Amino acid sequence: MCGIIGIVGREDAAPRLMDGLRRLEYRGYDSAGLCTIVDSRLERRRAEGKLDNLAKVLESEPLPGAVGIAHTRWATHGAPTVGNAHPHVVGGVAVVHNGIIENFKPLREEMQARGRSFASQTDSEVVAHLVADRLEAGDDPEAAVAAVLPRLHGAFALAILFRDHPGLIVGARLGAPLTVGYGEGENYLGSDALALAALTRRIAYLDEGDWAVVTHDKIRIFDRENQPVERDTVESGASAARIEKGNYRHYMLKEIFEQPLVVGDTLGSYLRPLEQKVALPDMDFSFMAVPRITVVACGTSYYAGMVAKYWLERFARVPVDLDVASEFRYRDPVLEPGGLALFISQSGETADTLAALRHARAQGQRIAVVVNVPTSSMAREADLLLPTHAGPEIGVASTKAFTCQLAVLAALAAKVARDKGRMTAEEEHEIVRHLTEAPAAMNAALAHDEDIAALAPLVAQARDVLYLGRGQDYPLALEGALKLKEISYIHAEGYAAGEMKHGPIALIDDAVPIIVLAPSGPLFEKTVSNMQEVQARGGKVVLISDAEGIAQAGEGAMATLEMPAVHPLIAPLVYAVPVQLLAYHVAVAKGTDVDQPRNLAKSVTVE
Repeated sequence: MCGIIGIVGREDAAPRLMDGLRRLEYRGYDSAGLCTIVDSRLERRRAEGKLDNLAKVLESEPLPGAVGIAHTRWATHGAPTVGNAHPHVVGGVAVVHNGIIENFKPLREEMQARGRSFASQTDSEVVAHLVADRLEAGDDPEAAVAAVLPRLHGAFALAILFRDHPGLIVGARLGAPLTVGYGEGENYLGSDALALAALTRRIAYLDEGDWAVVTHDKIRIFDRENQPVERDTVESGASAARIEKGNYRHYMLKEIFEQPLVVGDTLGSYLRPLEQKVALPDMDFSFMAVPRITVVACGTSYYAGMVAKYWLERFARVPVDLDVASEFRYRDPVLEPGGLALFISQSGETADTLAALRHARAQGQRIAVVVNVPTSSMAREADLLLPTHAGPEIGVASTKAFTCQLAVLAALAAKVARDKGRMTAEEEHEIVRHLTEAPAAMNAALAHDEDIAALAPLVAQARDVLYLGRGQDYPLALEGALKLKEISYIHAEGYAAGEMKHGPIALIDDAVPIIVLAPSGPLFEKTVSNMQEVQARGGKVVLISDAEGIAQAGEGAMATLEMPAVHPLIAPLVYAVPVQLLAYHVAVAKGTDVDQPRNLAKSVTVE
């Protein structure tokens, strides 16, 4: 997800723009740039790669100017080159853009037919041309933007700077987040509150289709009909201090070790330990009347949804459909009247998931969302908001957001079961007790960090790794494989253990490590049977289980990792820890960029 910051200030903007961009590094990017107004000129600096490269450009070519815009880009149209980096400057207009302009090709052809030349391969540059064309036809900046916005199809957050109007920035959003910030004698805009945290805590979130005119002393907001509107000003919860790694080598490792704390914080907002009950936020509908639940998410959040499917069907006995958000609308699913659609997203801005939410809403579904950003688009459009309390997650590969999602979903499953009469008060008390044990059990799992680090070099040599699990451990196998792929670039696959003999067992040889997730319990013997099939064919097994499971089946394994013995309900939260740590230490052993792996962005706001 690209990042935007704009400042209409009284002092040099470049240092503060750079600070805002560094706060947005966690989103992932492959080039960056900024532009200010200097002596009635638009002056621009850009660089591919990390922000340090842009900083070096600024050292050799300083950039004055108190009004400016800046951008970190994750390439969609066009390679990550300086020429494709934002801002794009056309005549007296500079533009930065998050999202995708889906109809950029006919717009580009129209502009080329009018004699305009394009300097980049991006879809974004067409916005600068369209606005510049309107200015040259005699429009003022506001009229130009109002005329251009309806012509743009797709998703965008825009910040536009005007050479001949040096105290003005115009911002706009449709399908991508944008925030305005209020200062003293200066004002700001940014793609999220964290970008503005060092500048102000007084912010307003633009609604879908809004655009804003930002000057030194005022911010005027208009809706998609170009009518003036007021948006609530809120106090941002983003910390003004840049998030630091502390004593940890990487943000990802810090966030893995934060999990007992943040899962505890999250559960604390859903459990009433004294009453031994689950309590959800207020809602205007009853789970008793919900005939079916449709769970929709992407990536790691999808695997959290898969675990939730096991829980909801087991405890609440309600049928659950599970969909990948990017496929949901296109298969035109049959949604039962009165159904609940549950959407899971760390950012609350994931483009595929947000589009699926709106599709479900149009089909008459009640909407529940599990998000880590309670002011996000999904959160604002939900009938039932279920926030996690993971705090900012800087590492691109999700860790603490995933386990906090699991915590919320476990509480939700218990609440649905109780409301539907499928769970007694005594059973609810038992669920609450086990959930309150989860943070301590996760802490016990973290105690094996050194053991996992010692194992990592053996796995790092592999070209392929397989993960196996049964029941609710199957989604953890998928998540473990995804984590390894994301940050170590080793090909990995997760399988339901019983499926090995239906094809994947052909891949097994002594060069393929097999990570087996098998806590003792009802499915343990069947999982071990599948594990032994792998061992008989030379597979090198890493068994992750509790003491009882390792005593029964650890012999012959390349390595064993002992987890605390826990109730099956919280096993996914506990077993997430070793698969995260294994991926992390393998990536460190391979020397990859753990926090910002190649080609990935923290939040995907384009389809």
